[in-house]
Amino acid sequence: MANDPVPRTPAWPPKSAPRLFVEQELAQGLEVRIEGNQAHYLGKVMRIAPGDAVIVCDDITGEWAARAASVDKRRVELQVVERLRPRERVPDFWLCPALLKKDRFDLVLEKATELGAARIQPVVTRRCVADKLNLDRARVLTIEAAEQCARTALPELGSPAKLDTLLRDWPDDRALFFADEEGGVPAAEAFAGTRSAALLIGPEGGFDDAERAAIRAHPQAQAISLGPRILRGETAAIAALSVWMATSGDWERH
Repeated sequence: MANDPVPRTPAWPPKSAPRLFVEQELAQGLEVRIEGNQAHYLGKVMRIAPGDAVIVCDDITGEWAARAASVDKRRVELQVVERLRPRERVPDFWLCPALLKKDRFDLVLEKATELGAARIQPVVTRRCVADKLNLDRARVLTIEAAEQCARTALPELGSPAKLDTLLRDWPDDRALFFADEEGGVPAAEAFAGTRSAALLIGPEGGFDDAERAAIRAHPQAQAISLGPRILRGETAAIAALSVWMATSGDWERH
């Protein structure tokens, strides 16, 4: 009779282990205390027990495997075991989207994080339907998006800036592409070979004539086209960021 195969040791940490970003810098052997909503998520939603694995990231050193030492209603204690991956290399690309309606801008924040933007810089233009952003809530959305797609880095998130302020303070060494509904260089052609770049996306009603003239007059700015169709603000942001990642970002390395 054939011998029974030796059972395989389950992979550790399992792929199903919950994933969290934490504020403190991580190191092997460190004890990490999880409280508040994150503790509720681990204990009540994911129902972890002492000994279970949790993946933690700190946006500094990378991704670590930890083991739950204790679990109660308000607090979870973790013991950091080993580093799984260093913090990912993030392409130097900023997304500068005009503020949109809440649900549509939430989508921009989520997808820009998933696609690998290094910085999200909200912009206020004359035709914006909103001129304020709850930064704490926005930060939570980017963290949740990064956790769900297994990123080891978070995008920087800037406070909303008026368009004229953004243009006035723009760095000399960063290309500024802007999606112009009146046309421009095809996006893939314009993006090819750039390394420090940004993309400016207008609001639902687009840039007005004075804004468009100010952008076009900026020495770092270049108008681009995203094809023959008029895209909504959130669609334009996602599409253009995808094109940049494919032509000049890190998609070419994978």
